[in-house]
Order: sequence, then structure tokens, then C-alpha cells
Amino acid sequence: MAVVMIAGAVACFSLLDVIVKTLAPRHPIPLLVWARWGFQAVAMLVWLAPSMGLAMVRTQQLRMQLLRGVLLVASSLFFMSALKYLPLADATALNYTTPTLVILLAVVVLHERMTKARIGFVVAGAIGMLLIVQPGAEFFKGASFLALAAAVCYATFQIITRMLAGEDPRVTLFYPALIGTLVMTLVWPWFGLPIAMTWAEVALLALAGVLGTIGHFLFILAFARAPASALTPFTYLQLVWATLLGWIAFGDFPDGLTLIGMGIIGGSGLLLTWHERRRALIPPPEPPAVD
Repeated sequence: MAVVMIAGAVACFSLLDVIVKTLAPRHPIPLLVWARWGFQAVAMLVWLAPSMGLAMVRTQQLRMQLLRGVLLVASSLFFMSALKYLPLADATALNYTTPTLVILLAVVVLHERMTKARIGFVVAGAIGMLLIVQPGAEFFKGASFLALAAAVCYATFQIITRMLAGEDPRVTLFYPALIGTLVMTLVWPWFGLPIAMTWAEVALLALAGVLGTIGHFLFILAFARAPASALTPFTYLQLVWATLLGWIAFGDFPDGLTLIGMGIIGGSGLLLTWHERRRALIPPPEPPAVD
């Protein structure tokens, strides 16, 4: 059941990305980020406020919670901006360089040990990233740096999440939604007011928020039922979803080098997960799921 939940969660995130890519040419990205986190904030208030009250925002590490929330919102902003210009599969694959960055940050910040397997994973992730970005090529994808910026923000977010391990997970989940709603309410008008929206676009905007909320709830339920080391390999199904949905919705299919890069990133991530689970080392880094 936990595996089914993970598959459903990454499907929700990929569908959310399709909606963002559909709406991005006509509407400000900050508005889309606002809708994504605003609906999650409302859903969590309805779900938790009756039983928790002010405990929803009670924390022993307020500064870290605020920083974590800002990083996640920034990651959403960068990633959704990348979706405006990049094929869905390309942006998603670049986002899966996050585990590579988490390993590097964990060594520096948390003083975790750098094993040979982790060094190999970092090198493989870098090679896969270069194959997707293709620097120097005639069709160099400059917007790739937006997706990589999202990965950097999300990797830092994950490191802070580890540092907040003793906090109530419901509080930790609510803060990004609250911060995203408040910050984007102030920010998006500066990027231009949205043009008149059709009812279909309003429905898509609402659906994006609902999909993001369902996806995160499924993640929470799945990781409560099974260990992270057992579930992490199945998060790479998002690469498959992104490729299929990008092809169906937009007619985009990755070129040969991009497919090889995606395969290297996904394959090295799976091998690292298997290696660390087999040797019972430090749990592997969390999957991106930045949406």
C-alpha cells in the first residue's frame, strides 16, 4: 500500500507540473506558486485547526522553520519558472540532482561520512546533469539553471528538515504552506496582475493546489507505513510520469542525450539506495518532490 501511495504522490506532482506549464505562458509564476501553497494552507487549517489550534504554529526552532519554509517556496518559484521554458521531463530530471546536492551538503553541514558509493553517485549525478543541460550546444537550455537553482534550494531545505527531526511533523508541514501563502500574496502583484481568467483556468489553478496537497499527504502516509530506504526507489517513477505526460500534453519527448542523462541520474540514485540499504548505512537522501 505504501508503494501505491508513493506512485500516486509522484503522479499528483507530475499532473501539478502539467497544469503549471499550461498556465505559465498567460499568468505570473508567483500567482501559480501562491495558489499551490494557498490551497495547501487552507486544507491543513480545515484538517488540523479544530484539533490543534495554535499548536499548529508552536515550535521550539522558529527561525529554522521560517528559513525552511522560505527555501521550499523559493524552490517552487524556481522550478515553476523552469517549467515555463523547459520540457517537463528535462526540468523534472534536473530536479532529481537534489540527492547529489544533499550528499554534499550533509558532509559539510551535518559532518556525514563520504563513502566511495556516495562519491560515485555525486560524479554520476553531475554527468547526468551535464548531458541534460548540454552546455556549449547550439540548443543550450539556459533555463536549466532555474531548475538547478530549485534543486539547490530543495537540498538545503532537506538538510534543515533533518535538523528539525524532533519537531511535530504537522507543524513542519504547515509552515511552508503558511509562508508560501503570505510571501506570495505580497510578491506576485509586483510581477503583474493576472489577465482575465477563464473558469477553466480558475478550475485548473484550484486543481493544482489540491494535487499538491494530496501529493504531500500521500507522502506522509507512505513514509509512516514503510521505511524511507524501501520507498525511495519508487519516487523515481516521477521521471516516467513526467516523460509520458510531457509527451501527451505538449508533444515534448527528450532527445537522446537527455534520455541518457535521465537514465544516469535515476539509475545512480537507485543503486545508491540499494547499496546503503544493503549495508545499513546512513539513510539515503530524501527524493525531490519539490512541487
